[in-house]
Amino acid sequence: MAEMIRTAQYFKVQVPDKPGEGARRLAVLRDAGVNLLAYSGFPRNRRAQLDFVPVDAMAFTHAAKLAKWKVQGPKVCFLAEGDDRLGAAADLTAKLAEAKINVTAMDAVCAGQGRYGAIFWVKPGDVKKAVKALGLE
Repeated sequence: MAEMIRTAQYFKVQVPDKPGEGARRLAVLRDAGVNLLAYSGFPRNRRAQLDFVPVDAMAFTHAAKLAKWKVQGPKVCFLAEGDDRLGAAADLTAKLAEAKINVTAMDAVCAGQGRYGAIFWVKPGDVKKAVKALGLE
């Protein structure tokens, strides 16, 4: 399979930076039948930020509303997947660097069976420029 890069909507939620906070949020989504394309959690100031990339944004926002979460978004991120190869992330980020676009954050993983996946973010003002640089138009 060739490499596929696409934009996706993500939502962020600030939670206490304590054990189990992510697990509780993920359980709410599981119990509501919300499937995720990606999830990322990391410390931010004295709290934690959880980023959710749902398959169905409306289902996510409905579940979050029922759970009374304070949600920010939707915002735009990028998802990449393809055959795992030496330099896959380097080649991807080089396209953005050539267009003078700073990658705000990126998480990439080997998905097994010769595949890789990545999620990455650019500043909101650079999204259209990134779409063009990555040939997604």
